[in-house]
Amino acid sequence: MVRVFFFLFGFGFTTLGFSFLILYLNLFTIGYNFYDYVNFIIRRPECYFGIIGFIIMTISIITKGEDKNELYL
Repeated sequence: MVRVFFFLFGFGFTTLGFSFLILYLNLFTIGYNFYDYVNFIIRRPECYFGIIGFIIMTISIITKGEDKNELYL
């Protein structure tokens, strides 16, 4: 159950982070170029949620459970 919790937790973080990346695509409409967009994204802490969530999901899928009753994904 712990792995399922961490998978869902990571999925939520990934969804939140990539939603902000898509939301910030509106900066192109006010004159930002791609370099300015990437420079802005790197400095926003909420955009790191996507990377952190993806890492948490990957770790929860790859690791093997020690408990014999653990639900394997």
